[in-house]
Amino acid sequence: MHDLLDDWAQCNALRETSAHLKLFLGLGAIIICVSSVTPPAPVFVAASMSLIILILAKIPIRIYSRLLLLPLSFALLSSTVVALMHGSGEMLYSMQLFGLEIGIRVDGAALALLLIARTFGGMCSLFFIALTTPMIEIFAVLKSLRIPESVIELSMMIYRYIFVFLDQAAMIHSAQVMRLGDLGTRSSLNSFSMLASVLFLRSWEQGERLIVAMDARCYDGRLDLMEERKGAGALEIAATAAFLALALAISLMTGEEGILRMGG
Repeated sequence: MHDLLDDWAQCNALRETSAHLKLFLGLGAIIICVSSVTPPAPVFVAASMSLIILILAKIPIRIYSRLLLLPLSFALLSSTVVALMHGSGEMLYSMQLFGLEIGIRVDGAALALLLIARTFGGMCSLFFIALTTPMIEIFAVLKSLRIPESVIELSMMIYRYIFVFLDQAAMIHSAQVMRLGDLGTRSSLNSFSMLASVLFLRSWEQGERLIVAMDARCYDGRLDLMEERKGAGALEIAATAAFLALALAISLMTGEEGILRMGG
């Protein structure tokens, strides 16, 4: 999905919006989600971010739903374990397993619901950043925030090598499939072990070629960023501030109610 994310980050309808504003909105929403003690605020953030992605950024719903499928399934699995292993209060559901009674209690169900809401809200906010802001603009924002250049350059090299690894792995896997390397469990395991070993050597060779190419372009230990400043309009800033303020207000109000219920 790496090509897909980069493609949509380059051509979405919010491409020309200020990267600083988009990062502020996304990170602010993530902080509100993970700090909320009740589900309403993360659910509000998830719904709002999804609408922004689908309506304002014009990302197709089939693409967005595919992206959410993996983290949502992981959240459901984790929340099920949490609901079974934690909590107290009235028993909602119980079953016998190897002579032991395992059940879901009220507090465990509430904690599982909160976990799902936090995960869903945080992932929607993260996908908002990934689908609307190219990585080069994120690096430029980090540079403007006075992050050490060595950290930014190292991050850029790591990001570049992710694609090197994926491209090499895709080519090797395609060659194995064409030679029926995935026919049967034993053949698949042998092919995977060969892919891992060859991938290391191919990536090493690609790294050496990259160094030669950088030296040929007079690389002096610094990677310059072509930064393009896009100012945020007053309406955009006001809308972002209003959204974060509303999400924070929901989190605080519902959080106080939840604490009072627990105390009562």
